[in-house]
Amino acid sequence: MKASNLKVMACLEAFEVEFEVKILSAGVHTAQLAAEALGCEVSQIANSLIFRNQQNDEAVLIMNAGGSRVDLTRVTELTGLRLGKADAEFVKSRTGYAIGGVPPVAHNNPLKTLLDTSLQNHNEIWAAAGTPESVFRMTPQQLQLITAGEWFNFSG
Repeated sequence: MKASNLKVMACLEAFEVEFEVKILSAGVHTAQLAAEALGCEVSQIANSLIFRNQQNDEAVLIMNAGGSRVDLTRVTELTGLRLGKADAEFVKSRTGYAIGGVPPVAHNNPLKTLLDTSLQNHNEIWAAAGTPESVFRMTPQQLQLITAGEWFNFSG
């Protein structure tokens, strides 16, 4: 395990959430490939997407199901947030993790978190555990607990 995995695991333990971390092959860089490696549906992969809030330059985390896209116009309509793309440097500085390995917890700074309702279609989901090749399993209810995120239907 890498230091970033241990940081995520410590955070999950503090929430007293039961979890299982798996290390996948280094070639698993898409939700589809992760789902194949885990033997689950692609929509059970909870993607961590970091956006730049154009109003205050803060990072916003949107968790959505693999295989779906976030409609930023819909995000603005539902939340009033105007979000833009975040580059790799912005993501790393705000979260402490590289793109592809951003977990839903244990960030450098607290993040406003929005959760796509599509993740509620499953009893268990998988999210990044601090590196691009690591994931952990949880329920959608646990995701909401550990992130204090709000549920919206953002998928387009």
